[in-house]
Amino acid sequence: MAKQEDKFKQVIAHAKEYGYIFSSSEIYDGLSAVYDYGQNGAELKKNIKEYWWRSMVQLHEEIVGLDAAILMHPKTWTASGHTEAFNDPLIDNKDSKKRYRADVLIEDYCEKLEQKAQKEIKKAKKRFGDDFDEAQFVSTHPRVVKYKQQQKEILQRMAKSLDNGNLYDVKALIEELEIACPASGSKNWTDVKQFNLMFATKLGASAETATDLYLRPETAQGIFVNFANVQKTGRMKIPFGIAQIGKAFRNEIVARQFIFRQREFEQMEMQYFVRPGDELKWFEYWKDLRAKWHQSLGINQELYRFHDHEKLAHYANAATDIEFDFPFGFKELEGIHSRTDFDLSAHEKLSGKKLQFFDPELNKSYVPYVIETSIGLDRMFLAVFSSALKDETLEDGSRRTVLQIPPVLAPVKAAVFPLLKKDGLPEIAHEIIDELKWDFNVIYDEKDAVGKRYRRQDAAGTPFCITVDHDTIEDRTVTIRHRDTMEQKRVKIEDLQGILDQEVNMKYWLKKIK
Repeated sequence: MAKQEDKFKQVIAHAKEYGYIFSSSEIYDGLSAVYDYGQNGAELKKNIKEYWWRSMVQLHEEIVGLDAAILMHPKTWTASGHTEAFNDPLIDNKDSKKRYRADVLIEDYCEKLEQKAQKEIKKAKKRFGDDFDEAQFVSTHPRVVKYKQQQKEILQRMAKSLDNGNLYDVKALIEELEIACPASGSKNWTDVKQFNLMFATKLGASAETATDLYLRPETAQGIFVNFANVQKTGRMKIPFGIAQIGKAFRNEIVARQFIFRQREFEQMEMQYFVRPGDELKWFEYWKDLRAKWHQSLGINQELYRFHDHEKLAHYANAATDIEFDFPFGFKELEGIHSRTDFDLSAHEKLSGKKLQFFDPELNKSYVPYVIETSIGLDRMFLAVFSSALKDETLEDGSRRTVLQIPPVLAPVKAAVFPLLKKDGLPEIAHEIIDELKWDFNVIYDEKDAVGKRYRRQDAAGTPFCITVDHDTIEDRTVTIRHRDTMEQKRVKIEDLQGILDQEVNMKYWLKKIK
């Protein structure tokens, strides 16, 4: 646990030191759970968005994009169920005065059971080697069976209690499991209470005539209320999808873990409209495709896992999370949900407007079912950043900190150095930048010795460094160095564009998904 906390502190400190993330309004001591993205953070965030958008919209003929407004008619949230039911169950510890989400405390307890089971599995793998049958071991080993069964029973009980609004049983479960306050170790809990998470605002010139509105707590409803507009103007045929990247806002009472849980955040969502009865087939299809998207980035696959929901949302008949092993443990990164026809039917009923599709093959109209893929952009940023940050011991015994962001996402693709700040070398370096900047984000760096510049760019996440020296004047060649391997090669200036293109162009990375 201490090692995880140290890693998390390092991630937060490194993100600030290298211009990725700052506390919002820091000169006024910041604003809780609100963050600003710095010069490198803005670039990384933009690259993640583009990588998602291209894979989702540009590479799918049947998926189109949308950019809906943040402010929506208040009836939107009545139809979606948010006005009545968008709550978190919160519990306070009387001794530490800390507030927690009751469901998260229980889920964290279950995660510890899962870790115990995984520890047994890893020991057995090491003991039996190639002869190890994991499925048989999990189903027969007494301790693993016990941990898995306990986990299932606890989550099922919690889900049932939350569905029934039985908050007394949620507290009783916390007490029966002897869950302690993470801050103080105290088990002195208050009752569990529900808190609505929507930010209220007003629309109008005066308080007397203003309309009560909410900042949208999710981006999906903007897609649903525009279903008919997009379908008709785009002449879309089932199955088809609508994708959107946008801001959402939640008044998180318990907002911790850096940018993982914020009050203002960004989502990348796609709603895929299908025939009723076909939804589970498409649910499996999108589970597989979204997993391949993550795999295409080359991040260690041991950091990912699927988690099927025990407690389904009121609108879903199937749901799974792609979880990621953040510095504070496995947490949800992306959700894939089969939302049935709940949203369109609810909006159709409340608005009185027809939200159906006429299917010429079936010769009838119906309200489509929906498969949703929803990934938190800020969470994806944290997943990429935290998994990329590494401390390495080199062959000569020295150490370096390196940020191994996938080159396709890296904020800066290459730093160009003159070996010395004289003899015409800076001028050649600027010539190279002027040629490369049309295709790549490249920077100039002349401060300190070359070795220090390499270390600085390694820590900033720049995948390539290009050094101009006196031989460049004679033969128009430069040294290009790779961040991850530290390998150096001599190449012609005229070849730089092609070398970088092969390494960072999104099309070569996205082709891995197919």
